[in-house]
Order: sequence, then C-alpha cells, then structure tokens
Amino acid sequence: PIPMAELVQLPFAQVDAFSSKPFSGNPAAVVGMGQFQAYLPDSILQAIAAENNLSETAFWLEDSGGNEDEFTGRLRWFTPTLEIDLCGHATIATAHVVFSSRPSARRALFKTMSGTLEVVRGMDGRYEMALPSWRLPAAGSAAGPGAVLLA
Repeated sequence: PIPMAELVQLPFAQVDAFSSKPFSGNPAAVVGMGQFQAYLPDSILQAIAAENNLSETAFWLEDSGGNEDEFTGRLRWFTPTLEIDLCGHATIATAHVVFSSRPSARRALFKTMSGTLEVVRGMDGRYEMALPSWRLPAAGSAAGPGAVLLA
C-alpha cells in the first residue's frame, strides 16, 4: 500500500469514444500525469487501471515545448491486468481530453510503444487517426508489436 502522505491527485476522465451520447460508445479512462515530469511507477499505473476496471486506462504526459495549435506528448495504455502496445479508442479518448482543454489545437501527436500516433481534429469537430500496421510474421518467427501468430 501507498502511505497516505504519498497519495497524489491526478486529473481523471471517463470518455465514451465513438459516440456523442453519454453511456454509449466505447469507454476508456484517461489519466493525466501533468504535474510530473515522468510516469508514476508501473505498479501504480497498473493499480489505477485495475481500480478503474475498464477495458483500458490511458496515461498521458505532455512533452515540453509544445504550442497552442499542436499537442505533443507520450501515451501508455493499461488493461486491468497488463500494459498493452496499442489502443485506438483510448487514444481518441485522450485526444478528446487534450482538445477539450486546448480549443485552438487541431493536432495531437502521441509517442507510444507502437510509434507516434497522430489525431487530427477536423473543422467539423470530428477526430481522425491513422493506426499503424504490421505484416504478419511467418509461422515460427518473432512477432512484432500487435502481431498475431496463426498456427
């Protein structure tokens, strides 16, 4: 357990991605690490994700030197039991939180274990994101991030 003196408050949002209606879409928790220069220990991030008990909890950290029109930061995703390499709906949810606090921002770049992901807010307010792709490895070879081995 964490001693009470070490507890901190973190900005938290639960966002329903792919929907404009509450309690629909694909929910994800979004937690900002704004007051820190680095992520909390993995064991703490995992415990927060387990407590949220959603399919994914996204943890984001802003890089210094950004501007009002573009956000640049880092992003990690945890399920209630493990860290994962990629999560589309939690990335969209995180971009929504970022864009909500930066009305003039049109682009968010997130450095992740799967590479840099870009989310763009269109003039109509909709978000667009291109997901990375990987080739399936030959049977018996080493798999890359997100690869699926077929037997």
